[in-house]
Parts: sequence; structure tokens; C-alpha cells
Amino acid sequence: MDGTKPVMESTTEENQEEREESKGCFECCIKCLGGVPYASLVATILCFSGVALFCGCGHVALTGTLTMLENHFSQITTDHATLTIVIQTMQYVIYGIASFFFVYGIILLAEGFYTTSAVKKELQSQFKTTVCGRCITATFVFLTYILGLAFLGIFGFSAIPVFLFYNMWTTCAAMKSPIANITDPDSICVDVRQYGIIPWNATPGKACGSTLGDICSTSEFYLSFHLYIVACAGAGATLIALIHYLMILSANWAYLRSSCNQNEYQDIKTKDDDAEEGGSKEGLNSSYS
Repeated sequence: MDGTKPVMESTTEENQEEREESKGCFECCIKCLGGVPYASLVATILCFSGVALFCGCGHVALTGTLTMLENHFSQITTDHATLTIVIQTMQYVIYGIASFFFVYGIILLAEGFYTTSAVKKELQSQFKTTVCGRCITATFVFLTYILGLAFLGIFGFSAIPVFLFYNMWTTCAAMKSPIANITDPDSICVDVRQYGIIPWNATPGKACGSTLGDICSTSEFYLSFHLYIVACAGAGATLIALIHYLMILSANWAYLRSSCNQNEYQDIKTKDDDAEEGGSKEGLNSSYS
């Protein structure tokens, strides 16, 4: 019996150590999860998804559009040379947008982590925010506002090719519909020159009847049409993410500003209390003397 007693005590101590370790790991996990800025994380995921859809689908759709125009609407290279340069420039701009928003999204997520921890520590009186930190947050608010306005224009611009392709698609669908009862399908045409995409002297510049139906059946038209829709949706998702970022940054800046004012008030109050205590002690000392 005496030999088993130390064994039981050592087993109990080991169990207590294991419980303390598991409790410490659990508390550490809860603390880490509590420091995650979930709003910034959701906005970052939405921003990355929207930019990926807009840039990827937009790049492929522009290439398909140029191929379709070269094959069916502007068969002379000099007629659409300017359009080729514009499309290539837009594709380079897409590369820049993708790279910029990848870096900017990570920076805003890191700023969200910093602000969340700063607010919590300041509420616990372990930390005080600096003027530089508040200025950085205010700078991000202004920059995100400008980017939101810019992407609002991009969202509207990305809806233009969707509108053009939709008009062509509805024209082709009307030609094939038996309800329309079209006797002369060759009289139904789509003239791309009227949209200003190619010059008026481009050859042939328009497609009519069966030629138009064949264009609508090509893979370039079908793929480009749907990719433009997805790219427009991606631009809208990015715009929503920027609005989300703007609300988060504004709230963080307001929290930091209010906590700074509260700390300044507490410092002034503490100094006043110390001054009153010092004055009362001097009064007591003078009365005793």
C-alpha cells in the first residue's frame, strides 16, 4: 500500500499538469481568435474575389472581343489598329489593378489587426495610440474613398460591353424566334461602327442575316459575353468591398479618436486630483505647525 501511494500522487500531478496545459492552449486560442478583425477579413476576401473575377474575366473577354472583330467586322488590320492599342493598354491596366489591390488588401488587413489590438489594449489601459497611428488610419480612409469612386466608374464602364453584347444576343435571338415571323432576315443587321469601336471606313463593319447568326454561334461571342457579365459582377463585388473597408476604417478611426480624448481627459483629471491632494496635504501640515 505504501508503494502505490507515490505512484498515485505522481499520476494526479501529471493529470493536473495536462489540464493546465490544455487550459492554457484553449485560452491562447480564444485570445488569438479574439484579436482577429473579422470585418476586415471578410472585406479582404470579398475584395480579392472581386478583383480576381474582374481582372481575369476582363482580360480574356477583351482578347475574345478583338478576335471576333478581326474575323467578322474589321478584316483590315489598319482599320482597328487604334482599337488594338486601346485593348492592349486596358489589359496592362488590368495587370496593374490586380497587383495594386493584392498589396492594398493585405495592408488594410494588417491595419485592421493593428487597430483591433490597439483598441483592446487601450481599453485595458495597457497601450496608448499615437498621432501617427491615427493619421495613418485617416490616410487609408481618404485613399479608400478615392478608390471607391474610381471603381464606381470602372463598374459603370464594365457594364457597357455587357449592354453591347446583350443587344447583339437579343437581335440573334429575335431572328431565330418563330414568333417574330421575319420574312427577310438579311434586313436585320448589327453595325458595330455606330458604337465608335471601329471607324466608319472599316470593312465590312456590320453583320446581317445568317452572318450575324453565325457570329452569335461562335465561341468567341458566347465566351466573351458571359465573361463580361462575370467581370461586371466582380467590379461590383470590389466596389462593395471598398465600401465595407471605408466603413471599417471610419469606425476604427472614430474608436481611436474617442479613446484618445478619453485618455486625455483621464490624464487631466488625474493631474487635478494630484494637485488637490497636494494642496490638502500642505494645508494639514501648516495647521499642525
